[in-house]
Amino acid sequence: YMGYVELMQSVRLELAAEYLVMAAMLAEIKSRMLLPRSNEAEAEEDDPRAELIRRLQEYERYKAAAEGIDGLSRVGRDVTVPRLDAPEARARKLLPDVSLEEVLLSMAEVLRRADMFESHQVTREALSTRERMSEVLERLKGGAFVPFVSLFGVDEGKLGVVVTFMAVLELIKESLVELVQNEAFGPIHVRARAE
Repeated sequence: YMGYVELMQSVRLELAAEYLVMAAMLAEIKSRMLLPRSNEAEAEEDDPRAELIRRLQEYERYKAAAEGIDGLSRVGRDVTVPRLDAPEARARKLLPDVSLEEVLLSMAEVLRRADMFESHQVTREALSTRERMSEVLERLKGGAFVPFVSLFGVDEGKLGVVVTFMAVLELIKESLVELVQNEAFGPIHVRARAE
């Protein structure tokens, strides 16, 4: 069996089959022409010559189309496309006019970007809540009412404000100072609590 399969591959059986089909069709046509038949049988059966004629006409159409395509000129065989490199052009480049305002705006943008990447060394001030408590008590000596906002110094920044606030809260917790407010949303006053 394997030998037969190898023989089929070497002989190209597909091509041989096409020839065998054509030979069988021609033999059928020839036998029909030689044998006598009745008129009724001829009317019922299809003429095998019609299929052969159709296939031959189709082959002729493909052959004519192939010859027509072969007759067309081909690039590389019949036609050569000319090619010429353009000469190197030297154009004078026109520089745009730049106004002083645009230069200044560009410089401001560069400075702004430089500020974004600038590193800062932040040093923390040593502020003590206990020291601030002593300072607040020193300011409240004499028993007079002092406005709450006057205890804060803006020159120390947020850290100073927070430390002073913590010191006042701690003094209230230890009952050393008292807060007084005469009316709702009115100013708050601080005084030292009497001993």
